[in-house]
Amino acid sequence: MTLHTLNASPVSGAFADCLRLLAPGDALLLLGDGVYAALEGSPARQALDASPARVYVLQPDAAAAGVLGHIGGAELVDIDGFVALSEHFARQLAWY
Repeated sequence: MTLHTLNASPVSGAFADCLRLLAPGDALLLLGDGVYAALEGSPARQALDASPARVYVLQPDAAAAGVLGHIGGAELVDIDGFVALSEHFARQLAWY
């Protein structure tokens, strides 16, 4: 089980590479430009919905991007939630 953190736009190669490596039991935390992947109805959101990982969005980053009201199907976490995820998963992969 791995915590993946994605700080890249959904049109980046990092997004596609990350999706390919997601496995059952993994979690994906979207932060920075990665929050745009969680936009309801977007192709990136559809790809995330088809992935085997549980998807989280860093709430302060979604608020800063102005997309907080357009995030669906992903759990919002604050900084404490990010820390809790980091403690839960022994392994982490950062995608930029």
